[in-house]
This record gives sequence, C-alpha cells and structure tokens, in this order.
Amino acid sequence: MTAKPVILDSVTHLTKDHHGSVAYCASHGAVYAAYYAAAKGVAAVVLNDAGIGRERAGVTGLDWLDRCGLPGATVSSRSARIGDGRDGLESGLISEVNAIAAEHGITVGMHCREALQRLAALGLPPAPAVTAENESRFAISDMGGNGIHVVAVDSASLISPDDARNIVVTGSHGGLLGGKPATAAKYDVVAAVYNDAGFGKDDAGISRLPALDTRGIAAACVSCFSARIGDGMSSWLDGYVSALNQTALKAGARIGQSTRDFAAAIIAASR
Repeated sequence: MTAKPVILDSVTHLTKDHHGSVAYCASHGAVYAAYYAAAKGVAAVVLNDAGIGRERAGVTGLDWLDRCGLPGATVSSRSARIGDGRDGLESGLISEVNAIAAEHGITVGMHCREALQRLAALGLPPAPAVTAENESRFAISDMGGNGIHVVAVDSASLISPDDARNIVVTGSHGGLLGGKPATAAKYDVVAAVYNDAGFGKDDAGISRLPALDTRGIAAACVSCFSARIGDGMSSWLDGYVSALNQTALKAGARIGQSTRDFAAAIIAASR
C-alpha cells in the first residue's frame, strides 16, 4: 500500500515521525532545506524554487540531494505560494528536478500532486545518515548603535528571545507559513530582513511584511537576485531592498537601498 505523501508549510516541520516519507515542504530549495529533509530520513522531497535567484540558490539543494542519493524537485514559486504546503499540492508545477528524480520519471511541468504520487508509489528507502550542515549566526560587529545590534542568521528559525534589541538579517524567505500571521517572526525584534523569493504567486514571498506591521516591527525583503536565499551573510553583504512594510518606511527605509543602509536607517530612527 502506497503511503500518503506528507504536506507541510515548512521543512522545519518535519519530525522523526516522517522517516521514510515522500514530502512536499513549501520551504525554499537551498542546501539547508534539502539537508534538513534528508536528516529527518525522508525518501524524497519536493520544495519551492523561491524564484531561483542569485547563483540559482533557490534550487541548489537538488544537487546536494543527488549526492546523497535522494530524489528531489522544486515547484515554481509562480505556480504555488511559498510557505503554503496545501497550495503547492493543489497548484504547484515542477520547475526543476535532480538526476535521481528524473530517473524515476519526474519531469519539469508535472503537477506537484502527480510527482508526489509517483514517488510515493516507488517504495523508496529513507535517506541515509547525512553529515550535519550547520546553520550560521553572525554578529555584525561594525554595525549598531543606540543599544541596537545587528545579527545575520541563515534561517528565521534561529531568531531567539535574546534578539529583542537586534536587527535580524535572515536568509529565509519572506512568506508566512500557511498564511498565519503569527509565523512572521518567532519573537519581537527591532527589525527583520528576509529574501523576497522572487515575490511569486500572490506576492507570497513578502507576506510577512504586513503581518509584522501589526507588531510594530520594521521589516524588509531583499531581492532574491541580489542575495542568495538561505544565506544570512549574503542578505547582509549583497542584498538590496525590494519590499518594505509601513513601519520601515516611516523609519526612513527606502526601496533600492542596501541592507546596511536599511539597518542604518532603523538605528537612526530609534533616536
């Protein structure tokens, strides 16, 4: 009997109970997301291509999955809302496949539901044990002021209660998980930066921004073509702002400025 595919809003929602499953996780398709899925022992995984973006960062996890013998694919962010597993199942169209998935008949343009069903019917083995890939957190030592510090993290999941006086620059996409406003940020911070994931269907890639307005948190997204998604330091060093919420605009932030200039505007406004 074929197991029913697992559908999740984020790869970080995978648990040990999903060992051996075929999963669609509406996270970006960069390396850490692929690693996280493999570390939970899935048999195959489909992710969101997050607009693909700079250096094809949004799909770099597929080659990584090939190297550990796991079928992988992404759906186009223009066909399915990033961060919304159910929408990916209903509307997602495959945009990229790795070599192993292609060998199993998964093709570009295939409906996500069909791809998942085909993979689930194969009875594939769980992923082998994988070497840990570390998400990173960096303090930006040459930036800050007025009691505010700047930190860069590869994933928004690394935001902690200790960040209450921080501007947090993430490598995560700017989409709400399952459309739920509470998922915009785990904890209240001074300001947050995300990757726009190419905006995508219904501008899902920037949907955290208005949700953070209601909490008084200034927020920006940087273009996925300026910074590598999944890489917090790329958001900091390479990112240029493509979207802002009202709180950030009132603080003096502007579309087109660098992430450093965004942070400087927020710090200046805090005076």
